[in-house]
Amino acid sequence: MEGETISVIIPAYNVAPWLPRCLDSILAQTYPKLEILVVDDGSADSTWQVMESYAARDGRI
Repeated sequence: MEGETISVIIPAYNVAPWLPRCLDSILAQTYPKLEILVVDDGSADSTWQVMESYAARDGRI
């Protein structure tokens, strides 16, 4: 599995309070080739803003 990219897909709908904990947990992993895809299904809360904030800080998102 060395060298292969692992994709973590997170379905998201109104999960702003829980998304930071989820992303922090995934980002704490040591596997070097990791991509995180957050699929927001039209959330009415700040899910999109939380995801954008994390994406601006880490290119794996």
